[in-house]
Amino acid sequence: MPRKPRFTLPGVPQHVIQRGNNREPCFLAEMDYRRYLEDSQTVAEKYRCRLHAYVLMTNHVHLLLTPMEEHGIGEMMQALGRRFVYYVNKTYRRTGTLWEGRYKASLIDSEAYLLTCMRYIELNPVRAGMVNHAGEYKWSSYGANAQGRDDALLSPHPLYTALGPNPEARQQAYRELFRHHVDAAQLHEIRDALNHELVLGRSYFKDKIEALTQRQTRLGIPGRPRVEEENGVYYID
Repeated sequence: MPRKPRFTLPGVPQHVIQRGNNREPCFLAEMDYRRYLEDSQTVAEKYRCRLHAYVLMTNHVHLLLTPMEEHGIGEMMQALGRRFVYYVNKTYRRTGTLWEGRYKASLIDSEAYLLTCMRYIELNPVRAGMVNHAGEYKWSSYGANAQGRDDALLSPHPLYTALGPNPEARQQAYRELFRHHVDAAQLHEIRDALNHELVLGRSYFKDKIEALTQRQTRLGIPGRPRVEEENGVYYID
């Protein structure tokens, strides 16, 4: 069966997940997490991808990225995979693959879902029962986005920047978003779009993506793409 083609629209965020092979751990020591983040920064800069949020779990990773070039995410993830697998195999004297096939990604309707997706990513350790609060987990972007920790890996998305006139105001507004967890319906939407590598967004956004890419954005039988304009303006992000 041929591989499903990926969405490759520059300037449109994507939620990326990559899992360890057979759900086995990808990170065995603190130095492994640090190395993954260092490699991520190197390849994100090289392939012009902006990282807005991340979490490194024991056996999988979530990244929220905006590619600035057409195939930026694919090239970044391929390079990151090669670098990190080489490091792990050399460090632990192992051979073979580390990841469970290709990464999965869903295109994000940023106006409606970007901040929700950031919360989803950074709340992963809480949902997994590893910590009681997102700020207690060391290997996520919450410390930077909500608490002001320096993190050279991150590039704030304009919607995050719009939360306040200065870093302190933005961090406070962002923390307020975490007063409530992502609700069950939104969890289902995010997971469904990610697992099927479709689009997380409103209907008119999905219609625009279908018109631009001639690709199915919803589960089910694809129909003729429908193009709708919002306030007379045709735009994605």
